[in-house]
Amino acid sequence: MKQQKKYNISVEATLEVIGGKWKCVILCHLTHGKKRTSELKRLMPDITQKMLTQQLRELEEDGVINRIVYNQVPPKVEYELSEYGWSLKGILDSLCAWGEKHIAKVYGSMDVLEENVLNEHLK
Repeated sequence: MKQQKKYNISVEATLEVIGGKWKCVILCHLTHGKKRTSELKRLMPDITQKMLTQQLRELEEDGVINRIVYNQVPPKVEYELSEYGWSLKGILDSLCAWGEKHIAKVYGSMDVLEENVLNEHLK
């Protein structure tokens, strides 16, 4: 158990775990299966390696993702959503749906979205 803390409203606790620019993006990619660090970096070209490593560490510490280390040479590490992390799927889906509506409202089309596996349903 973590040290006791006070929150004004419960969404603060949610944002403490999934807030920031990258955590939800990482989690969305992991809803499509296990990923190696290099795969996540390729899917998220604007994140620095240092930031990706830090975000993965924090998500693991919060119990939202699992880090799987394979005992082989060269070493192989994969990340996946934990059972607890899968409980965020509804929130992540809602955030994506809202983002699509926002893009359509602001830009009038989905042309501003990069092509990747998470956007295939919009074609």
